[in-house]
Amino acid sequence: MKIGLGKIKDALIGGTGKNTGAEKKEQNVEKNEPDRVEEIIMKSNTAEQKPENEPERVQESVLEKESMVPADRTGAGKTGLIFFPAFDWAISPTHPEREERLLYTRDQIFEEGLMDLPQIAEYKPRLADYKDIARVHFCVPDIKAQATTPHLIAAGSCLVLADALMKGEIKNAFALVRPPGHHSMTVAHGNRGFCNINNEAILVEYLRKKYGIRRIAIVDTDVHHGDGTQEIFYNDPDVLFISFHQDGRTLYPGSGFMNELGGPNALGRTINIPLPPGTPDEGILYVLDSLVMPILEDFKPELVLNSAGQDNHYTDPLANMRFSAQGYAKLNERLAPDMAVLEGGYAIQSALPYVNTGIILAMAGLDYSCVKEPDFKPGMFVQAARDRQILEGVVAAQLENWKNRDRLVEAEKAKHGDFYRRKKQIFYDTDMIQEFQEEKVRMCPDCQGYVTIDSRAHSSINDTRIFGVSIPIYACSQCQAKAREEYEIRLNSPEYEYIYLQDKKADEYRAYNTRMKQETIY
Repeated sequence: MKIGLGKIKDALIGGTGKNTGAEKKEQNVEKNEPDRVEEIIMKSNTAEQKPENEPERVQESVLEKESMVPADRTGAGKTGLIFFPAFDWAISPTHPEREERLLYTRDQIFEEGLMDLPQIAEYKPRLADYKDIARVHFCVPDIKAQATTPHLIAAGSCLVLADALMKGEIKNAFALVRPPGHHSMTVAHGNRGFCNINNEAILVEYLRKKYGIRRIAIVDTDVHHGDGTQEIFYNDPDVLFISFHQDGRTLYPGSGFMNELGGPNALGRTINIPLPPGTPDEGILYVLDSLVMPILEDFKPELVLNSAGQDNHYTDPLANMRFSAQGYAKLNERLAPDMAVLEGGYAIQSALPYVNTGIILAMAGLDYSCVKEPDFKPGMFVQAARDRQILEGVVAAQLENWKNRDRLVEAEKAKHGDFYRRKKQIFYDTDMIQEFQEEKVRMCPDCQGYVTIDSRAHSSINDTRIFGVSIPIYACSQCQAKAREEYEIRLNSPEYEYIYLQDKKADEYRAYNTRMKQETIY
């Protein structure tokens, strides 16, 4: 399946891959509280593999009490890569989301010699800690039930590359990992859209806690709306979420419309771009140049992350778009993300090897002009005039929303009292779970406010009700105190099976099992 990389072959230099692993974090031990029947400390496997008295580990835990300062990357010349095909995880043997998604890509890239290029550095994956997961999710009943070892490795691989990026070892990075994650929301009752935990969101909160990064932009290029990532950051004005995807009226998950602009404190920080089915390279690149890039330039993020779904490709079996490998490479070159994380893409032979090769070359600043699918012919897909008019209308409307975002926030905040409430219904298509949520956000004048979620999940096996309290990392002291008080009060509420506390400011995460009267600390 060689595609011939022409000029790149002449640049091959052997032995340049760099294998590193991010250090593992020591968990803080909490004191027992008298009103708990039992309190336990949960660590992931990585945290348990080394002796507790190891000097290097003690030193690291002391250093990580404060944010680390990101290194200067201006002199870095390499693109960091991690491959993790997750051999031992699949929804079913014939499911579209299976290990072959990355095996064909790996064979292609090694066959072409990309891993021997001096511009590429390969890193080894590691497991994410349970604390990294708890920083983002309320996993029901617990993290172990929702995040298998492959999930922890996929998320941990992103954190390895984040560390390399922040230390200035590489200029950018691409995590070629599975399982994907962008449909996973704050509450995780099971698998939906092939996702259990959200790799991109875990990456964002890790960067914030460890390196003090605040303003982050996420550009989701998957053909399916990134509803999970949107929901997690919907009330966060410091995270700009942009998603272009096939129109939700024609494709799962049936969301991602232009009126989904963010919560009251973050209106205009969510930008959805529904695309007509059949949109080719021309249309997607028009949206990128006319809407995405101007907004990014205005927002001035410290980092740009790409949820790099590849199911916009014209051969993908689960969607109806007309994007090519060349289109993906051009998109990546213009977007220039600091880091890309693989999401969807299910044409495992006809698309993924070519698309991933093109993206890697574009990120490395190398010539990708010869990366083409065997059946691709320039001009084979043309943008319909009617669809171009639709795209022009979307661009104009979203540019206006972005321009007026601060005025929209003030107008919306005036409509609410002390709390903003919204109700949601969420369907887990893989595990056949129907969830009903009520979200409540404190309308704080000093910060973005804490969030509570009352969630009921109905399945064929059992029904579960949980209550979660989430304190943002930049919460004011008053919101932090009030939120922790809500958690304590709910511990005595018999209608809930599980109560969760997510204090990102203190980096403390608790889960209370009301039936067993057991509190788990992550």
